[in-house]
Amino acid sequence: METALRDHITFFREFRDRFETTGAIAPSSRFLARAMTSPMQARSQPARILEIGPGTGAVTRRIVKLLGPDDRFDLVELNETFARVLKDRFERQPDYARVANQSEIHVCGIEEFEPLTRYDYIISGLPLNNFPAELVASIFETYFRLLAPGGALSYFEYMYVRSIKKRAAGRSERERLSQIDTIIDPYFARSRFKTDWVFANVPPAWVQHLRSDQETTLDDASCERVS
Repeated sequence: METALRDHITFFREFRDRFETTGAIAPSSRFLARAMTSPMQARSQPARILEIGPGTGAVTRRIVKLLGPDDRFDLVELNETFARVLKDRFERQPDYARVANQSEIHVCGIEEFEPLTRYDYIISGLPLNNFPAELVASIFETYFRLLAPGGALSYFEYMYVRSIKKRAAGRSERERLSQIDTIIDPYFARSRFKTDWVFANVPPAWVQHLRSDQETTLDDASCERVS
């Protein structure tokens, strides 16, 4: 209970100070975490898992419980405060400490992250609706560059946010949100295999699941690691 309260306080402080990259006022619920991790939960073989934008670890907590001894888990977090919270978890909390040797935190933006191999599962908490359309396009390109063929991307967005904002926002904001739709819709048409509706979250959210069939090459890693 104390940990959850501390997470909410930390999350709200970062939301207040860095809204453009935090995007939510509270950590994700356990119901959202279960939906986000449903593809990796169904696996039968060791896998490489990447979590992008883990924040204080609401979804991370679920991921570490699902990790097997031969899995590899990387976390990419731009916010240094959140990265320190996660580092402390891996050092002090039993579920996290169990998988600490197979997990690594990288402090950088996802566009800067260049791993040596691709991932079977990518789980993203990035607040895409807060970003410029050009950045959203770059992020989706990065998602699919980092996914192994047949790999699954799972990310969430709050229900009806773009459609509601379009009705209330000014012209430039409506154009930005329409551009985001234009960027994302072709990925949905080509790659989406499932949508989960999660009402037990603040606010309620959709979890979108997309699958990759693309072959790509990767360069050497280039961002800061937390050890």
